[in-house]
Amino acid sequence: MGAWPAVDGEPECLARGRRHAPVRRRDLRLARGALVTLPRVVVVDLDDTLFPERDYVRSGFAAVDDEVRRAFGVAGFGAAAWELFESGLRGRIIDAALGRLGLPADAATVASLVDCYRGHRPSIGLYPDVAPAMRSVGARARAAIISDGPLAAQRRKVEALALQAWFDPILLTDRWGRDYWKPHERAFREIEAVTGASGAACAYLGDNPQKDFVAPNRLGWRTVRVRRPGGEHASATADGGAEVECTSLADAVRWLGFEVEEVR
Repeated sequence: MGAWPAVDGEPECLARGRRHAPVRRRDLRLARGALVTLPRVVVVDLDDTLFPERDYVRSGFAAVDDEVRRAFGVAGFGAAAWELFESGLRGRIIDAALGRLGLPADAATVASLVDCYRGHRPSIGLYPDVAPAMRSVGARARAAIISDGPLAAQRRKVEALALQAWFDPILLTDRWGRDYWKPHERAFREIEAVTGASGAACAYLGDNPQKDFVAPNRLGWRTVRVRRPGGEHASATADGGAEVECTSLADAVRWLGFEVEEVR
């Protein structure tokens, strides 16, 4: 889908099913009066919504590179792994990179390096629009996170980004096991139970149309896809996605009715 420039500082967002014109905030307020009422709870995804996931991947490969140098005295793992990632390989990159270096890729070695990757303290930072967007949300609503992924890795990301300052609760679905990753409803119902809000009083902002919006749509939440250029799922499509797509978190929050200062 193409993108259209925002006009008069309004959010650059596209409503589901409309492919030929940008949807402006004033249009949405006229067409859907419910949007005049701010949501009480704004829940966001983590990877590629609050920070670039590829930065975490690069950081993890650097940590494993250090471990490979220590264990085998061989350099080049990080570069080999990154080249494989950039080529489009997903899954078993550690095995493949070890193979390129002529190193053993037995189960024990790979498992140890996977633990290193997931357990490292990542060198990552938030997208520039996150701070102003969350300041605006935090002044008038409650902010929370629902995120999938291996628990150790997701906890490290949360710690590195100091997300506890803005979000409560932070629900990492792997705490219940992979069966409860999105699109399972459990985390969304947990948000409703903790906050006392439900339906259109809640909003979910995420990046993956194949799983992020299934449960919140079913529960009557507002849903916004944050489709950042270069994101891991930027080209993904799926039926029954979010109500609207935006290219930044700031515009997604503006679409919900919050005022967000311009990112400088």
